[in-house]
Amino acid sequence: MSYLEWAESQLAEIELLTSMFPTREELEITDQLALAELRDYVEGSASTDCPPPSRPHFLIKQKLDTASMERTDVILSCTYPSEYPSVLPEITLRSRCADLSRTQQTQLHTDLNAYLMENCLGEVCVLSAVEWVKDNLQLFINKSLSAAPTPKKESSSPRPQETFSRLWIYSHHIYNKTKRKNILEWSKELGLSGFSMPGKPGIVCVEGLHSACEEFWSRVKVLTWKKIMIRHREDFPLDGQCGDNRTVESIDSRRKFTGFEEAMFDPHGNRGNHMDLGQLYQFLNEKGCCEIFQMYFGIEGR
Repeated sequence: MSYLEWAESQLAEIELLTSMFPTREELEITDQLALAELRDYVEGSASTDCPPPSRPHFLIKQKLDTASMERTDVILSCTYPSEYPSVLPEITLRSRCADLSRTQQTQLHTDLNAYLMENCLGEVCVLSAVEWVKDNLQLFINKSLSAAPTPKKESSSPRPQETFSRLWIYSHHIYNKTKRKNILEWSKELGLSGFSMPGKPGIVCVEGLHSACEEFWSRVKVLTWKKIMIRHREDFPLDGQCGDNRTVESIDSRRKFTGFEEAMFDPHGNRGNHMDLGQLYQFLNEKGCCEIFQMYFGIEGR
């Protein structure tokens, strides 16, 4: 298929979704400019023959009934790559179901992608994704409930010691606006500090409680990437036990970053997607972690 044929399929699917989910409470197009550029390209009124660089992104919001008789909010966040439907769309799931553990939410997302890869590759598939979630959500809730540990009486034994972790994540590139937004939002939600550097290559550092870092990584790694990996990790036992005020103080003393930010270092190149690595090295040096530069790039910074 050509870029024009891909774009025609994308526009046709969005128009179908708009007719099926007519209200903003059901379907929210988050980037109207990207949709307008897609339409201009399909209709031949764009100023260039190249496909538009901005990619359509939208949210499908569903209220699904579960066995507990409560209505569960489920949001499918979807971004079209240029080559969709020859490649899968980038779909992430968010559920506000109290009965669904984070592990089960991650598995739900993984199984959805596996289903789409096996059954829908080459065809528009957002509606298929919605239907699959409707059909399988209760199954995952049941698994989550059956796996929940039986409550135990409190004992006088001390609670386990917590660990502070710092993950250094490497990606072939980070361009997508939705992924960049997810990284910022998830780090804030999980109480993590650090930074992300978009472009090619992409670098993410998160630090905080071990459990929060692992949850962040479980969410990030299931997104669609050309390549992503943990390049290096650091783990430190914390003073005190879970829930102690001393633990909070110990966490803050271990942090090298204040809050979480997206860091840009003099973007350059034809697409503005390459960063000044010298500035990156200075940034890492100021934070007391310049040795990481050689782990990423195989050379000593200066």
